[in-house]
Amino acid sequence: MKTTQADKLKELVESSKNSKKRTTKFVAITSGKGGVGKSTISANLGYILHSLGFKVGLFDADIGLANLDVLLKVNTKKNILHVLKGEAKFRDIIVEVEKDFYLIPGDSGDEILKYSDEFMFDRFAEDISELDDLDFLIIDTGAGIGKEVQTFLLAADEVIVVTVPEPAAITDAYAVVKVLSDKKDRLFLLMNEVDSQKEANNIYQKIATVAKENVKANFRLQMIGYLKKDKVIQTASIKRQLFAKENAFSQPTEQLKTIAKKIVQILERKVLVEEETGLGRFFKKILNRF
Repeated sequence: MKTTQADKLKELVESSKNSKKRTTKFVAITSGKGGVGKSTISANLGYILHSLGFKVGLFDADIGLANLDVLLKVNTKKNILHVLKGEAKFRDIIVEVEKDFYLIPGDSGDEILKYSDEFMFDRFAEDISELDDLDFLIIDTGAGIGKEVQTFLLAADEVIVVTVPEPAAITDAYAVVKVLSDKKDRLFLLMNEVDSQKEANNIYQKIATVAKENVKANFRLQMIGYLKKDKVIQTASIKRQLFAKENAFSQPTEQLKTIAKKIVQILERKVLVEEETGLGRFFKKILNRF
C-alpha cells in the first residue's frame, strides 16, 4: 500500500512520542522589524504543531512587547522573570492553553539575561524540569539584531526570519541574516503577506543572492514557506484569535501547516549531539551557563 505524506508524518509523531529519551527542539521566530506578523505566526505555528500531536511550549521572549497571552486569550500574572528572581515557581507561571500546549510568559530579554548566578540557575533548572518532555519550544523573540535578541536566536536549534514584501522589512530581514550568518550555518526565511508564491520566491531570491555575496561560503539560507494575504488572518488578529484554530481549513492554515510539517521533518532528521535535553539546555545557553 502506498505511503502518503500524512502517514510519514504520523510515523514521525509516534516515533517522537515513543522515544525513551525525548529531546526538545527549539525553534526561534524573529524578524528584522516589528509589525510583520511574527507573534501571530509563532502562536499559530505552535498551535498547529500541537494539533499534529506534539507537546508544544510557546516562550514569549519579545522584548517589551510580550503579547502571546493576548493572542491566546489567557491571563498571566507572573512570568519567567519572577521565577529567576525566586518570587515564583516555574509551575506557577506555566499556562496550559490546551492539553499538551503551554505558554511560558516572558519579560524583557535584557532583564532575563541579568540572571546568570550559578546557584540561581541550578535551582531554576531543577524547577523547570517538569516541562522537559516538550517536543517543541517555539520562541517568539523581539525584532531586530540587538544583543539580547541574538542571545535567544543563537541558543535555538533553528531560526525562522519572518518578513513581508516591503523594502524596509526586506532590508531589515537581510540585516538579521547577515549578522547571524557568522554564527549559524543555516537560517530559514518565511515570507508573510505575499500576493503569490511567485512574489515570495522573488523576494527570497533577492535576499539569498545578496547574502551569497556577503556571507561565509558554507552558510545556507532556505525559504521554509510563505503565507498569502488573507482576510482570515486579519479578522483573527482583530478578534485576538488563532486563525489556525478558528479557521482550520483555510488557505493560510494549510500554508502554515505545510511549514510546520517541514520543520518536523528537518528536526527529526537532524542529529542532535547534546547530552542534555529539555528546557534546561536552552536556558543554560541564554544564561551563558554552558
